[in-house]
Amino acid sequence: MSRSIKEIKPSKEGQFRFYCCGPTVYGPAHIGNFRTFLVQDVFRRVIELGGMKPYQVRNLTDVDDKTIRGAQKEGVPLNDFTQKWTKKFHEDCEALNMLKPEEEPTATGHIKEQIAMIEVLIERGHAYVGKDGSVYYKVKSFKDYGKLAHLNLETLKTQDETSGGAANLADEYDRENVADFALWKAHKEEDGENAWDSPWGRGRPGWHIECSAMSHRYLGDTFDLHAGGIDLCFPHHENEIAQSEGATGKPMCKHWFHSAHLQVEGEKMSKSLGNLFTVDDIKEKGYSPNVLRYLLISGHYQQPFNFTMDGLGAARSAIHKLEKLAKYLLKKANLEEKDFQGFLANPLSEDWGSFKAFWDALCDNLNVPQALGKLFEAARDLEHKDLSVEEAKTELKALGKALYALGIKLFAEEKKAAPDDVKALADLRLEARRSKDFAKSDELRDKISAQGWNVLDRKDGYDLEPIEH
Repeated sequence: MSRSIKEIKPSKEGQFRFYCCGPTVYGPAHIGNFRTFLVQDVFRRVIELGGMKPYQVRNLTDVDDKTIRGAQKEGVPLNDFTQKWTKKFHEDCEALNMLKPEEEPTATGHIKEQIAMIEVLIERGHAYVGKDGSVYYKVKSFKDYGKLAHLNLETLKTQDETSGGAANLADEYDRENVADFALWKAHKEEDGENAWDSPWGRGRPGWHIECSAMSHRYLGDTFDLHAGGIDLCFPHHENEIAQSEGATGKPMCKHWFHSAHLQVEGEKMSKSLGNLFTVDDIKEKGYSPNVLRYLLISGHYQQPFNFTMDGLGAARSAIHKLEKLAKYLLKKANLEEKDFQGFLANPLSEDWGSFKAFWDALCDNLNVPQALGKLFEAARDLEHKDLSVEEAKTELKALGKALYALGIKLFAEEKKAAPDDVKALADLRLEARRSKDFAKSDELRDKISAQGWNVLDRKDGYDLEPIEH
């Protein structure tokens, strides 16, 4: 709102209370949605590591034009339809190692709260009942309208387009002024059975009112931060402010946190271009959700992010480099790979070891790209240090905290098994090495490489790993 960076502080006994606009559950969330949700997840992890207690509310939109159309197309009740896609959303969140919010309210579960807020807005002169029985917000009644998106109310003509440049078709109802928006939508035939009783007749809530009603229900009149994609800045978040502050007379929240757009291979993501990828689509291309998470968080949240397949390969390689560092530190600490999980169990220890610059970058407006740069700088430095056992353990704890902040797992990839013919060549090569026939050993290594595998020699044998392209 101020177009400036401000320090965040918890307002309630060390608890940082924030609201995130969640998905509309009418299909699988795509990677553009998840870019926003993952940035919010990193933010949550960072404030926790900074000593605050996160209290996150993320809503689920389970009634709107899209969900109703989807349920009718499948010939099932709205609740059955949205439950199916809610379950899929939660599965994808878990695969991407996202922390669960403290509250995840649904629009249909809070009809009563939405009606109550609309009644207050009518009473205060901010809303009116239209001829068709729908209720509209009177935008001209709220003198600060436009303060988030920096709009001039006098020049505001319509709400037909979002701040992301997309068509805003959610509120095609009768209204006094083209800038006014629907709070309650009178029942229409195409809504079917999806309607609730209200003082203004049967109908359903408009899209914007759910977030105001639910943020007020769980976070009170004023909370610490509101997050969402930049496309929600106008009209959705602008309308939330008008609703919430019109109803309470108090500031809605102290901070706004918007994530920039995601492009795919330099183009806008859309179904028509065939580049609207889901988590399952990325898995089918051979990349884990862990790799996808790394790539989607790696850009600065305020900058548009260009998603590419090459980027996924680079993300996988980066995770392998971090695994190499972890193995080095484990070896110095006289520990094994399986012991690494123990260093992720207590992320709130205070010593950042060699990773203090990483932490400082995250604290500076959540600068993940700079933090990753500092992380790999520290990794290169550590690999040239002769650490004691205790020093190695200290660095392992710090690395564990850094990985917790990013939500990245190490040693989580399912290791692809080498085919039998490659194993046979590797066995022959092991025999050649033991016989000190190094020319044959090199020849066999080249044959193994030609089939897409690297041989990693050990004192007692070898390991095989696929060559990254």
